[in-house]
Amino acid sequence: MKKIILLPSQIAQKIAAGEVIERPFSVVKELVENSLDAGSTEIRVDVVEGGKRLIRVSDNGYGMSQEDALICFERHSTSKLTQEEDLERISTMGFRGEALPSISAVSRVSLKTSDGIGEKGTQIVREGEEQLRCEDVAFPRGTRIEVEDLFFNLPARQKFLRTDRAELSRIANYLTQIALAFPDVRFSLQHGNRRVFDYPAVSNLKERLYQVYGKSVLDGLIEVDYKEDGRAVFGYVSRPPSGRRDRNHQLFYVNNRPVKDRMVQAALNQSFRGYLEKDRFAEAFLFLILPYAEVDVNVHPTKAEVRFKESKPIFYLLQAGIAQAITREIGIKEVYPVRPEIRESRQIDQKYQPSLMKFPDNVEVQTRESFGPETKSETGYPRVLGQYLNTYIVASDEEGILIIDQHNAHERVLYERYTEIDQKKGWPGKMPLLPMVFDLSASQVLNLEYNRVLLEEVGFLVEHMGGRSFALKEYPDIFKEEEAKQVFLSLLEGIKEEKVLDRKGALVATLACKSAIKAGQSLAFEKMNYLVEELFQTSNPSLCPHGRPIILKIGRGQIEKEIKRK
Repeated sequence: MKKIILLPSQIAQKIAAGEVIERPFSVVKELVENSLDAGSTEIRVDVVEGGKRLIRVSDNGYGMSQEDALICFERHSTSKLTQEEDLERISTMGFRGEALPSISAVSRVSLKTSDGIGEKGTQIVREGEEQLRCEDVAFPRGTRIEVEDLFFNLPARQKFLRTDRAELSRIANYLTQIALAFPDVRFSLQHGNRRVFDYPAVSNLKERLYQVYGKSVLDGLIEVDYKEDGRAVFGYVSRPPSGRRDRNHQLFYVNNRPVKDRMVQAALNQSFRGYLEKDRFAEAFLFLILPYAEVDVNVHPTKAEVRFKESKPIFYLLQAGIAQAITREIGIKEVYPVRPEIRESRQIDQKYQPSLMKFPDNVEVQTRESFGPETKSETGYPRVLGQYLNTYIVASDEEGILIIDQHNAHERVLYERYTEIDQKKGWPGKMPLLPMVFDLSASQVLNLEYNRVLLEEVGFLVEHMGGRSFALKEYPDIFKEEEAKQVFLSLLEGIKEEKVLDRKGALVATLACKSAIKAGQSLAFEKMNYLVEELFQTSNPSLCPHGRPIILKIGRGQIEKEIKRK
């Protein structure tokens, strides 16, 4: 008795439909993509009961003749591909020819369409696999598709649909995403008698962002516009150091197609490393424009994922574009320009020496007897007024009073120095008089083995002594011998693979943290001035490498208001 049989066509069709149509949102997505490919400038979506009862998508696109309307419900019927080579240069939103047959297989469908050429349009009514009627109707140029009773013939699938509100939320989120990609198209969403939104056509992405999210979100964004080697990235990202507590505003597009891609998200996260406050995520509305042959969009039934021919160029394109935007926004060196003699002294081709990494020790301690009217020091940087709680440096500039966390400030300075040293492969090291022996836990041993190369690159040389015992044979010259062991153990915990994407960056940040001055440490005025000058020559004086704020500014206007001078 044979065990393998061929499934009846109606069962096979329902299974295939389930790969494309998962819930009401899937129907809306497929139909809206068809509307966009038809050149529509207005798309209206009406739903009832979150789309479970009714989904209606109306557009003013090219429409179809009766001949095309009759064949569009056949599987793999499409107007977007004619030969196999076309799969390598897909420029349309849809192309598989599975949307309408998949939708009609699991619902009751009514299609009205007209190409505007004849005097009449066409109406086709279907229920599941069966076509009930096809007739001429009066209808303007465009298409309207009504999908009723989704999964009426698949009650098991109906049970897995969520509440009306949850299903509506998915639909609204998708339409919002696609509206950003096509600002020149009007999108509207109606749920029963309630108008959810109506976004008239606008001229650019910035205006659409204002429509969708409002002024408060738009004011927290900076523009990205970067081109290289026939590729481009444009859009908007967070203005440092602002961000969100979730990733809901991280939207990515490839050739106007909304996509989810871990590599693209990793490029965003690494680009903002050290520029956002701790536990904050960058907002991003980013559009990649790539040659069609470099992107494979035919890797998932719902077209939500893409595959890049080469990932590295895309990763670097994103990083370069975001870095350019951040640098342009921060503009630190324009605010506090470096004096020529300081700039020349920094152009060192050889390795940094340890004396350049720490505060100079041969300074003379002085006391400032009065603040005076000046707001900047002779070097053009904020003027140091004193120290509070042996933890904060109090300084002034033309805009007000600055409260500077000395540890976080020094950590930022050292992080950028250490990053430059690492890029030059110039870490100075030294050996202890006697090897420092210690035991590691099983998880620490695994971390050591995984990160051994990185640790050696920054000067930590460890030798296995047998069992779980290890010896630290060499360490960076920036640490005292009694510090080296604790710093090394801290690094093992700070660069776990599952927690940190940029392990090298995390390692360098931890090195900077461990070697920076601590809270509670008294500083002479000269050391405070030295630190303030160094801080305002970094790329980002507002945040430490771990995302903690460095400076609290109390504006002059706020002071005068509280003192009642204004």
